[in-house]
Amino acid sequence: MRLKHKPEENDTANIFWITMTDLMTGLVLVFIIMFFYAYMNAHFKQVEQKMAQENASKVLQESLNNQNITAGIDPISGVVKISDLELFDLNSYTLSDKGKNYLNKFAPVYFNSLFENDYLNKNIDKIIIQGHTDSQTYAGKYSPDEQYMKNMELSLNRAYSVAEYMTSTPYNKKNGERLRKMIIVEGASFSEPVFVNGKEDYNKSRRVELKLVMKK
Repeated sequence: MRLKHKPEENDTANIFWITMTDLMTGLVLVFIIMFFYAYMNAHFKQVEQKMAQENASKVLQESLNNQNITAGIDPISGVVKISDLELFDLNSYTLSDKGKNYLNKFAPVYFNSLFENDYLNKNIDKIIIQGHTDSQTYAGKYSPDEQYMKNMELSLNRAYSVAEYMTSTPYNKKNGERLRKMIIVEGASFSEPVFVNGKEDYNKSRRVELKLVMKK
């Protein structure tokens, strides 16, 4: 005669834990898939943005070359570097006649190229105009902090002079309202010097940079 097996409490507990284990495994797999999807989506977005910025940098460089305008453009980030030799006299933040002539040609090409590029027109958030000085000190008894802040004042005033003059040039004024909300002026003093062969290149350190900030 076959004896019937009576389920014990341990059997019920085992079934419960097996079920919970399957559930937890399933949840872990779901989280892994979601994380992988989010990571790949962010990665592809970064790649797309990088390619678009490189393309925009190329278009801007070509536009400037066509107008015989000299400017250093980073092919990846699109940062434009203008030497202060093109813009100011030594230790001055007042634009020279040479500087005004340069910006008269540069600014319309720069602004119009940004707004005519489909990707940038949709995704550009801010344009940072940032002044830089070299690390040479002012004559007189100034502490290191005072030297830094005097250069900070000079770099900020130079950036402001460039921003003010650029917005007065004959770029396409239909973008004027947007542009006024985009421009940010900054001074960096001598915090980011340019070195060549291990020594600071003072001429290259003194510059104004235009940086693009994209929407997140």
